[in-house]
Amino acid sequence: MNILIVDDEMSQVNLLDGFLKKQGFTTFTATSPIDALTIIKKNSIDLVISDYKMPELTGEELFLEIKKINPEIKFIMLTAFGSIETAVNVLKHGAVDFIEKPVNLETLIQKIQDIEEKHIIENSVTVIENKIGIKIPFKNKKILEIYNTINKIATSDINVLILGESGTGKEVIAKTIHNLSKRADKPFVAVNCAAIPENLFESEFFGYEKGAFTGAVSKKKGKFFIANNGTIFLDEICEIPVYLQSKLLRVLQEKEIEPLGSEKTIPVNVRIISATNRDIKEMVKNEEFREDLYYRLNVVSLNLPPLRERREDIPVFIDYFLKNFSNNRITVSPEARDLLIKYHYPGNIRELENIIQRAIALCSGNVIKTKDLPEEVKLAQILENDSNVNLNLNKEIEKLEKKLILDALESSQWNKSKAAELLGINERVIRYKVKKYNL
Repeated sequence: MNILIVDDEMSQVNLLDGFLKKQGFTTFTATSPIDALTIIKKNSIDLVISDYKMPELTGEELFLEIKKINPEIKFIMLTAFGSIETAVNVLKHGAVDFIEKPVNLETLIQKIQDIEEKHIIENSVTVIENKIGIKIPFKNKKILEIYNTINKIATSDINVLILGESGTGKEVIAKTIHNLSKRADKPFVAVNCAAIPENLFESEFFGYEKGAFTGAVSKKKGKFFIANNGTIFLDEICEIPVYLQSKLLRVLQEKEIEPLGSEKTIPVNVRIISATNRDIKEMVKNEEFREDLYYRLNVVSLNLPPLRERREDIPVFIDYFLKNFSNNRITVSPEARDLLIKYHYPGNIRELENIIQRAIALCSGNVIKTKDLPEEVKLAQILENDSNVNLNLNKEIEKLEKKLILDALESSQWNKSKAAELLGINERVIRYKVKKYNL
């Protein structure tokens, strides 16, 4: 990182210059703002550390001039003790941070390292955007770090394990990895392991020959054969029965499959991306999931945060779903948007998608209002705002959730698959909820 130090006090310039050089940074120095602007025009500068009070131009004025030359340059302001108002004004213009004098060198290096890390992540995101031709609008740091990791691993063939609650977008991440890989023009095959009956796993994965069993009237290709030379995404990997885990491990080791009823093995070349919303480490500990298979699948792991931990991205999803389901004919009132941003989303992005789709269908005009939102969204806000209501929010939400699940089950004549579809959640989730609430 190239850093320019600007201060009319030579002792301050020499102190910072010597310190940053020892930290491995390339430094430039200037004792006047005019000289600083000349240096910026002639050199590639990533970060400017500038005093505020200087002759010719203030630090704030210097920053505004720098933005005209290159708005990508980061800026840290050095201010006199107590000059908070000055610092706030500079931050409003887009400066990265400010530090009070006398400068604490440990604080300074930490801020620079944070800027450097963010710079690396932003560059990775830009690379991905250019490759896939889609703007990545997210602001959450954890998500951007995940995209930075994706940029590093996508072109290799290492297996990836994606962790996260149901509805956090694990398949979207898997597709992004595939689309950035050398296999992008080959098949991407997604398999929902939670939806496969236990007695059909082997035939679904590896296929079968005609006559392999009663009812096998013709030959069938398995998912691994279909995904050959491409990527197979094994969603809900923890739902695979233990007996099949050993066979899956053999596929990873030998890179070949044996269809049911066949005496010949077929070589396959697939990259495996798997995902789960369960505590797979605990399952390994309890011998519910093979340890050797876990380490084969988990060469690199990506842990997706739930939507409630990335609220800054909720407006992005709201606008995306409005465009997707109404072609931007429908908008959301400020009050309704506020409720949507504050809601805790146990079903994550999938639940938000379902809420927006439902609200579009129910709203009277072209604006979604608070009355168009589900009761659980409105209830959460009422309980949060009313300090006189002596209620436990989680218990009240659970009561409402139990009622909604029960209503859906009764409406679908206790068909869990149909009930899950009505609620906009995964069938495995509704099975878990039925057990949890002893329905």
